Amino acid sequence: MIKKSEGAAGNPKEKKIEIQNKNMADVDLTSPEWYLNRELTWLEFNRRVLHEGQDERTPLLERIMFLAIVGGNLDEFFMKRIGGLKQQVGAGVRKLTVDGRTPGEQIGECHALVRSILVQKETLEQELLNKLSEQGIQIVGYEKLDKEQQKEVDDYFQENIYPLLTPQGMDPAHPFPFISNLSINLLVVTKYKHDDHPFLNRIKVPTGVGIPRFIRVGDDHLYIRFEDLIAHNLTAIFPGLLIESCTFFRVTRNAITEQDGAKANDLLDVIETALRDRKFAEIVRLEVAADMSVLHRGMLAAELGIDEEKDVFTVDGIIGKRDLFEIASLDMPELHYPLHQPLDHFRLSGDSPNIFHVIREQGAILLQHPYESFDSSVQRFLREASCDPKVLAIKMTLYRTSAGSRIIPYLLDAAQNGKQVAVVVELMARFDESANIGWAENLEEAGVHVTYGVVGLKTHSKVIFVVRRDFDGLRRYAHIGTGNYHAGTARIYSDLGMLTSDRVIAQDLTELFNYLTTGYAPERNYRTLLPSPRVLKKALLEKIEREISQHSTKTPGRIQFKTNALEDKDITAALYRASMAGVHVDLLVRDTCRLRPGIPGLSENVRVISIVGRFLEHSRIYYFYNKGEEEYFIGSADIMKRNLEDRVEVITPVVLKELRQELREILNVQLADQRSAWEMQSDGTYIQRMSKKETAKGSHETLIEKAEKRLSDAQALFCLEQKQMVKRKKGRRKK
Repeated sequence: MIKKSEGAAGNPKEKKIEIQNKNMADVDLTSPEWYLNRELTWLEFNRRVLHEGQDERTPLLERIMFLAIVGGNLDEFFMKRIGGLKQQVGAGVRKLTVDGRTPGEQIGECHALVRSILVQKETLEQELLNKLSEQGIQIVGYEKLDKEQQKEVDDYFQENIYPLLTPQGMDPAHPFPFISNLSINLLVVTKYKHDDHPFLNRIKVPTGVGIPRFIRVGDDHLYIRFEDLIAHNLTAIFPGLLIESCTFFRVTRNAITEQDGAKANDLLDVIETALRDRKFAEIVRLEVAADMSVLHRGMLAAELGIDEEKDVFTVDGIIGKRDLFEIASLDMPELHYPLHQPLDHFRLSGDSPNIFHVIREQGAILLQHPYESFDSSVQRFLREASCDPKVLAIKMTLYRTSAGSRIIPYLLDAAQNGKQVAVVVELMARFDESANIGWAENLEEAGVHVTYGVVGLKTHSKVIFVVRRDFDGLRRYAHIGTGNYHAGTARIYSDLGMLTSDRVIAQDLTELFNYLTTGYAPERNYRTLLPSPRVLKKALLEKIEREISQHSTKTPGRIQFKTNALEDKDITAALYRASMAGVHVDLLVRDTCRLRPGIPGLSENVRVISIVGRFLEHSRIYYFYNKGEEEYFIGSADIMKRNLEDRVEVITPVVLKELRQELREILNVQLADQRSAWEMQSDGTYIQRMSKKETAKGSHETLIEKAEKRLSDAQALFCLEQKQMVKRKKGRRKK
């Protein structure tokens, strides 16, 4: 018999389960009570992120950064997840999720949880603004400026902002204007001096034109918001009129607008059309300033076609908190984390020879970003490949990259140097579609073979594949990673990658790229890689079942997964079966997790831990004890239905002993974390681990130190070898 009571953490439908009868041999693993909701658990992850901003141990400007991160995350949540759920409601979808909710129920519960987080955000915002002021960083209203400062910003307004503004009236002759996604808007009510008739006007704040959201006043760290400066110069925009009121609002539009690529003749046209459609997509959220009148709030909701009660969110503070990244990036080292400069990998440091010689002669290399440099490893690999006369061909998958990355220039260089270059560009990488279209066009113009993967599947794998004519014939080299080829995120995301010339992996990658560039899949025999959608899920399920069948008191089973999300119901059910069989399961899951740990008789052998700290956890590691014949895998796939069934992913085994030891170290450090680790309870809530030591370090700081030690040990060993070499030379001379 099972008793249920209301859970905590703002999830009104999540239940705390108490087991009175522990005999659960006949438990129904399809029952909704065993599964947490994807959307709600993702929102709870954002509550953990917000806690880093609330935690006084976090440096002040980093606390601002976490507040901005949550603001940006919630924007994307409404665009992607709420947008998708609203489409399901509109289509009349009544199918229940694995956790037993309809689309409408999920929207309602998400809204309630978002409002709870919003209260925490606004409380934190005020606290942090006060603390910034104590440090000489002030974000103030216009009225707080003295006359000289007001004149300075007014002059700035006239010169730099006023020409960019386009006030739009709203009356029978001027229909309600189009409101673009995530734009900050002023709703201004004006009237003539001797007439009580009000006129409604909208002014869009022209962001993205080189003017910061927080405009600096004078030489000190004194800032005024862009929209606040406009609001206090309305007499210039509406001369001769009285300004009755001015308030702010912002809309969020649905980002789920893709058409069916399987029915399209040109995928590029489909994506470009979807981008245009997204601009005019359905509105899923209206944010209004706390001082907006009930009348105007209702008017906006009606004009925008949304439910005033459900879809309107009042913001008592800065609307669009993601722009606080501008403040978080201030160059004030004392208010940031201690400076971290990614190190060269110890085997690629100093005057190391040609990178292909290192890989061929010393074996595969495991890269740990951001602890180890992306530039001196991954970008170096591609840079040397682009100019090495022995390199004949370069193939790679490109999901996301950055304007500051050298990836595209190196590919262009390779093509100009006569290499055969083939790039699989994923045009449907959410919010990077436009950039990827641009990269694709630039590459095609340079003679690069550009394809867009397999119709109906996203290409999410992270692979660079190089064919080189070595002294003993053709040899293939590869980088297989967990993160995007993006120089910016490589400094703030925790990712893994492996450089290898393993012949079996190389043969598998040849098969993979033939699949990606032709778009169809005859029977392909992958001998060591676990790609999705055809192989990976089946392999994971088989390995879990093998761990169950091999489990005994002499050889206890163990499964450890490190992933961003655990959403797939089949893998979740298999992990429940493993726990029931006595297999110990450790899950390092950053955000969404459907599995409930710690339920006697069901998941008492499962731990679920979420690491939230200085870097964004992004790497994936899959470990199976396998009766002592341990298996380690890394790659691009999370345990989500979309990754396992609807994307092209690559998971690779890691077989070298020293690389396995590095992966074991990462897992052990994070499982033992007493600063940045949150442990899930059986009701789906999380409790942050708290060390008795005030100086306790999180796993990110620990891994920084370990990377430094690896490099210093390698340098010390090199110096010792050099000294011994000198001694041997001297000895030979004496003889």
